[in-house]
Amino acid sequence: MLEFDTSMDQLATIKVIGVGGGGNNAVNRMIEDGVVGVEFIAVNTDAQAIKQSSAAIKMQIGSNLTRGLGAGANPEIGRKAVEESKHHIEEVLKGADMVFVTAGMGGGTGTGAAPEIARIARKLGALTIGVVTRPFKFEGHKRAVNAESGISAMREAVDTLIIIPNDRLLEIVDKKTPMIEAFREADNVLRQGVQGISDLIAVPGLINLDFADVKTVMSHKGTALMGIGIAEGRNRATEAAEKALNSPLLETSINGAHGVIMNITGGNNLSLFEVQEAAEIVASASNEELNMIFGSVINENLTDEIIVTVIATGFTEKEETEVHKPSQPVIEETRHSYRREQRIQYQEPEPIIHFEEVLEYDEHREESEESEDIPAFLRNRRKRNRSF
Repeated sequence: MLEFDTSMDQLATIKVIGVGGGGNNAVNRMIEDGVVGVEFIAVNTDAQAIKQSSAAIKMQIGSNLTRGLGAGANPEIGRKAVEESKHHIEEVLKGADMVFVTAGMGGGTGTGAAPEIARIARKLGALTIGVVTRPFKFEGHKRAVNAESGISAMREAVDTLIIIPNDRLLEIVDKKTPMIEAFREADNVLRQGVQGISDLIAVPGLINLDFADVKTVMSHKGTALMGIGIAEGRNRATEAAEKALNSPLLETSINGAHGVIMNITGGNNLSLFEVQEAAEIVASASNEELNMIFGSVINENLTDEIIVTVIATGFTEKEETEVHKPSQPVIEETRHSYRREQRIQYQEPEPIIHFEEVLEYDEHREESEESEDIPAFLRNRRKRNRSF
């Protein structure tokens, strides 16, 4: 019989810092979905992009280096931008017990800046969790190479690194899903990776986790993988748990993990018996020595659905490399850059918390509101066509 801990840790301070375009998008998704109990921080080298963030704290880093124009898909620029703004980053991260650093790997700011920010957070004593995505193969060879370099740096900088392979999303979404929607789904999975852990600490539920328990499972644990299962109906608890264990995002059996955090989220009709069912299925799929902790959260927006999130930690670097070995050759990069841009609706700019001087720039936007979702390489092609 599994034992339940219904106590709640009121003292843990959790901060989520989204770095670069992908990280900023993930933070916006968390805010839109009502993630509570955490402090949101958006960091970017792009002055225009940072103004579109919904985070309470917005930081433009490396303004002297980049003049607010972004990192140009160069991770080294992202890294140097953190060096320039290190003192200000330390100020906003002070006092955190847990820091999530979320980013999309492969570009400039996320790839270069996220590992450096994670090092700062960990040096300040926070349990530091990285949640990052690998780029889609169609984004090109250069982004793939940059991503692997960034992931390697993140692995050394954080306590636990949750890696979400975007290509695996293609096994979940419909084949007719537009490319823009695929990118949005990648942002959404980043959100789920953070919320799956933070909700268990910060949101009152049937079963809450103590911060110390989370720290035990995630401190100095290397690479982690995540599986998500959603089900409804009479057997929704068991089906959601089984889907999470067989999720394409998980990529391998949790038997190779050293620890597991499990989140069972449902509506007001979620029963303790269903929580027990789901937890026992995940426990039976793991080895006896695995350290498993789990909790349950009530989300009033859910009616008949149950969401089970399984985060398996402690994979060795060798295991992680074998898991992510590509089954097909990586598509060679075209001459166009597949740089991801902010894909959020236009809104009136909010005040930015300026820690350093921000250069003036023209806010006039050539593209319509609808074109925010179009990747840069397609927008650039349109501009060239108009110039002829």
